[in-house]
Amino acid sequence: EQESEEVVWVKRDDARSAGKLPIVFSRNYAVRFGGLERLHPFDAAKGKHIHKLLCAQLQLDDGSFYEPTELTKDQLRRIHTREYLKSLRWSMNVACIAEVPLMAFVPNRYIQRSYLRPMRFQAAGSILAGKLALDYGWAINLGGGFHHCCSYRGGGFCPYADISLLIVRLFEQEPFRVRRIMIVDLDAHQGNGHERDFNNVAAVYIFDMYNAFVYPRDHVAKESIRCAVELRNYTEDGFYLRQLKRCLMQSLAEFRPDMVVYNAGTDVLEGDPLGNLAISAEGVIERDRLVFSTFRALGIPVVMLLSGGYLKASAGVITDSIVNLRLQGLLN
Repeated sequence: EQESEEVVWVKRDDARSAGKLPIVFSRNYAVRFGGLERLHPFDAAKGKHIHKLLCAQLQLDDGSFYEPTELTKDQLRRIHTREYLKSLRWSMNVACIAEVPLMAFVPNRYIQRSYLRPMRFQAAGSILAGKLALDYGWAINLGGGFHHCCSYRGGGFCPYADISLLIVRLFEQEPFRVRRIMIVDLDAHQGNGHERDFNNVAAVYIFDMYNAFVYPRDHVAKESIRCAVELRNYTEDGFYLRQLKRCLMQSLAEFRPDMVVYNAGTDVLEGDPLGNLAISAEGVIERDRLVFSTFRALGIPVVMLLSGGYLKASAGVITDSIVNLRLQGLLN
């Protein structure tokens, strides 16, 4: 158990001496399912595409990134129930979570290797990014953001509750530096997973801005949101960015966090088949800049997770946004 803790958490003395950016990625993130992954609109290789683009645009190599180690069963048990983890041994259950019905007929050992293992790597990446953000002031995981999964139930292509795992681990491992956490969830869909996990938890403040007319419409989970912005279909840049700026200020007036978990879904992009909003690429870039500049100006660490995004253009938009954050001096 102790060894498994050390591979996920980077020792503070090593964090800066490694000469790396606090961007987390592993080639094990990619879901490879013999083509079955194409039956879901999610780009299962989004992180790989962003990694390649960042290397080209910022003149980086593999040694510039941090790489996580796959989460163990004991680590997953920090948030997930024993019953839920056992349910993932049945292909039918995993097929429902992944929203790919044909997976129900695939042997579970193949599902474990080709779908669940990459997701365990991505969840580990979120935890590692949280730790790095404390040392650098910011960190980005080129994956993760599985905000539809809670401790006892998965859904929406989200089999592990990486946001909840990240937060619980920060509270456990850094009790003197992290006592209050804010989740800023700007994926197009309601983040019902972490909302169910942190219901009535005063130390976790949830700001969720989402399309109220698409999945999951989880009214029970909605009770956990401290600042909710329910958007209509085809919301455009102007209204979206005004609401975001106003509500960020409102949230900070109510709650001053020690850390921000930013769930930066790009399914808000115009034309996304599942988000059904109409935010331009420039709007997403400005959205990310606004979030980072708001919290970094106050010295509050930000960890960014990529979450949803179902257009092939998402990888390019995310890359452009990260490059812009760097040019703006927000990724020092």
